[in-house]
Amino acid sequence: MSDLPGIVVMGASGRMGQMLINEVLANDKARLVGALERPGHDWVGRDVGECMGGQPVGVTVTDDALTTMAKAQAVIDFTAPAATVDMAEIAAQARAVHVIGTTGLTDEDLEKIALAGRHATIVRAGNMSLGVNLLVQLTKQVAAALDEDFDIEIIESHHHHKVDAPSGTALMLGEAAADGRGVELAEVSDRGRDGITGARKRGDIGFHAVRGGDIVGEHDVMFAAPGERIVLRHLATDRAIFARGAVKAALWGQDKKPGEYSMLDVLGL
Repeated sequence: MSDLPGIVVMGASGRMGQMLINEVLANDKARLVGALERPGHDWVGRDVGECMGGQPVGVTVTDDALTTMAKAQAVIDFTAPAATVDMAEIAAQARAVHVIGTTGLTDEDLEKIALAGRHATIVRAGNMSLGVNLLVQLTKQVAAALDEDFDIEIIESHHHHKVDAPSGTALMLGEAAADGRGVELAEVSDRGRDGITGARKRGDIGFHAVRGGDIVGEHDVMFAAPGERIVLRHLATDRAIFARGAVKAALWGQDKKPGEYSMLDVLGL
């Protein structure tokens, strides 16, 4: 067992954190070597298995990222932008694969992560699921095949706890659509219309966010032209798909050179 890649999970107490821990524990190609939480959290100092309501697993929750990362080969991070940026530096020092599923990252955050990528292997994606990454590829292909007679609208729905909008996945889809058309998303993005906005600008890519209940994640990419519409859709019903993808990325990155990679690289798409 000791020769299997050791994985650390950040944000151990969160919904995704607990799902990631269970996924690592169930995987026969990896081992859980660390569970991180913020200083002062009531899980710190306790066995993570017991904290999750189960049997002890021999891993104590800690707030000491540097010491924990020193014994790991990968860290999986679905936390908050500030924590992710800090972890990128620590993971780079430890030469550990940093799998980032955090959304809401600013351009400044991404620049700092890119600097860490000079010395560490980073796999970053707004969504870790196989289906969504296939949808990204399809969106790019359809956008490249259709001209601006087809308006592009991206509609995403998530649970009422989600704090950022548009979702990271919606932005991935927008980037794919813009790439397919050979334009910069920042120049054609149109977010959440309200009031007297005037007619839709030809060539824009629209974004709309729905928040409610316990929706795991739903994404539609609509290509609408006079007389016809094409709708590409992905529905997520279980967060485990993200955890499985993240663990797959952590294992895939073990023999890769420093740099930034995406789930498309992991999946060979």
